Amino acid sequence: MFAECLGTALLLCIVIGSGVMAESLAAGNHGVALIANTAASFWGLYVLIVLLGPVSGAHFNPVVSLIMTLRGTLERSLLLPYIVVQLTGAVLGACLAHLMFDLDVIQFSTKERSGVGIWTGELVATAGLILVILRSPPERVAGMVAAFIGTAYWFTSSTSFANPAAAFGRMFSNTFAGIAPADVPGFIGAQVFGGFLGWGIHCLLSRGQSDLRGQ
Repeated sequence: MFAECLGTALLLCIVIGSGVMAESLAAGNHGVALIANTAASFWGLYVLIVLLGPVSGAHFNPVVSLIMTLRGTLERSLLLPYIVVQLTGAVLGACLAHLMFDLDVIQFSTKERSGVGIWTGELVATAGLILVILRSPPERVAGMVAAFIGTAYWFTSSTSFANPAAAFGRMFSNTFAGIAPADVPGFIGAQVFGGFLGWGIHCLLSRGQSDLRGQ
């Protein structure tokens, strides 16, 4: 539980803190700010997965925990505690980032992120994330997950939250990485649907592999 809380907190701190730093240094150039935010998130996520994966599985994401529970790789009794500590960690990470940059520790975002295009982006990002997690060789999962999320920052309309805990934590930050509270339910709905879609694609691909071996 501690590893999941710590990992999610540090992940949100990295995403929000790098967004604050990038925005302050980019002089209004949002492209440059996104490049910096992407790079920090990529490397930070990679390190956190390698560091904490052996302890908790390094989910840091309620959708990942849900899919792992349904697949039988996470005990059902652990699902709710995982989600609670992930959401808690997300808020703590946002507060820590604000504290470091002398911002109001508790704040709410006014950054609107809504619409069919944005929700489709979240669906695609989360489906891709689950697919990468389930199909990556165990020794390469950290690099492949980080690489996918870093790439999805750029090819999805939503900049790839792909994580209900991230959406929840980022609504407490009125910064470059924030999301208005009213838009969070749409994100979470798209992420959950995307998680099941990614799992379904994985099952279909696995069935194809089995058929091919049978031949």
